[in-house]
Amino acid sequence: MTKPFGAMTVAQLSILIQSGAVDPVEVVRSIFESIEGHPDKAVFTVLLKERAIDEAKASSLRIRRGRSLGALDGIPIAWKDLFDIEGLATTAGSKVLASTAPAASDAATVMALKRAGMIAVGRTNMSEFAFSGLGINPHYGTPHNSHGLDVPRIPGGSSSGAAVAVGAGLVPVAMGTDTGGSVRIPAALNGLVGYKGTRGRYSMDGVFPLAKSLDSLGPLCRTVRDAVWIDAAMRGLTSSEVCARPLKGIEIAIPTNVVFDGIEPGVAAAFDAAVERLARTGAIISHMTIPAFDQTLTSMTRYGALVTAEAFALHRERLAGPEAAGMDRRVVMRTRLGEKTGMPDYIAILEIRERLIAECKRLIGDRLLAFPSVAHVAPPIAPLEMDDDLFFATNAKTLRNTALGNFLDWCGVSIPCGAGDAGMPVGFLLSAPANGDDVLLGAALSAEAVIRGDFV
Repeated sequence: MTKPFGAMTVAQLSILIQSGAVDPVEVVRSIFESIEGHPDKAVFTVLLKERAIDEAKASSLRIRRGRSLGALDGIPIAWKDLFDIEGLATTAGSKVLASTAPAASDAATVMALKRAGMIAVGRTNMSEFAFSGLGINPHYGTPHNSHGLDVPRIPGGSSSGAAVAVGAGLVPVAMGTDTGGSVRIPAALNGLVGYKGTRGRYSMDGVFPLAKSLDSLGPLCRTVRDAVWIDAAMRGLTSSEVCARPLKGIEIAIPTNVVFDGIEPGVAAAFDAAVERLARTGAIISHMTIPAFDQTLTSMTRYGALVTAEAFALHRERLAGPEAAGMDRRVVMRTRLGEKTGMPDYIAILEIRERLIAECKRLIGDRLLAFPSVAHVAPPIAPLEMDDDLFFATNAKTLRNTALGNFLDWCGVSIPCGAGDAGMPVGFLLSAPANGDDVLLGAALSAEAVIRGDFV
């Protein structure tokens, strides 16, 4: 039986479209049938059916005339509810923004991928204002992790709907944002590839912010190759400059501190098995303590978190007014913590960050970093909704590993590496210092099959 179009990789679907075996209009109509027939109605907040059909018709005409825009022409994509879409209010997973003025134009990244021929099919659900790694949303509902066959489990956040849309086979790719792990966490928990580019690699124009010192973008998809193609188009390139790197001799460092604290045995076993497979290919594996990890956590305890300080500055008027009553109480509670970070503390955080970034570059050199994307598999939703203390503790643990990379200004890609408790997916996070994206993606292209092992 042929896979649904939304369950294909971008590359698989591209071959069908570019060869004329399927028409983009047929693909888009099938995608909407799948979305509309899917039982989980919390995945999308808005569907762009009329726009998508129009874009598909234009793509179809180009391809029939031999004027395709490239490999991504006719490929459907879903957008996290942070990206401006012309004519719509950008709600950022919140009801309080529903009455704001419609966007006058698409976000810069939306326009870039439209120029590559990609078709916007809708906006996906998310944690309110992108301020949670769990993906729970009391306003638009919480998308269920498609791998959770025993009980409803979290999708991960904040790009929750993006991950479920791809994981459930509704679309081949969705775009997310990542301030503390919001691409890599849901990718890991849903068995997907999630790539977070270096902060500043892509334009943030038209993207609702959380913390501008940390915000970055990236796709959630099925393969590293798909991520490489999307990355090129986001930067306005007609083809990617990324080349696969030989695994033999590639140096990968595994931290010995922080990232394995409290790890579930199943996650540790899946990660260790992937490391062993890499070592057998000739990759050079080393272990090291990274002092910046502990110093980052110490800084957060002393001065507060950078993300919380900047989120409070963004939302302080909203939190002081009647809109706060219409927000997720947990988002309100967490954001208000940022008020405790005064200007001297904020400056201290930035100075510490600059120093730790430089120290890490000297320590790591040309090596890549590898550790579990998340120290646990996706937990059940219900207990987290009922217990705020459990919610905050789980959220902190979920964000811990990935948020270190945001603070240290790394790029990273999460790749499925096996299964943990209840058969839930585990993510293997490869990271590199800022602007090491091409090297990182080149290594990930070669390492992906090895990291995955027999897990699909």
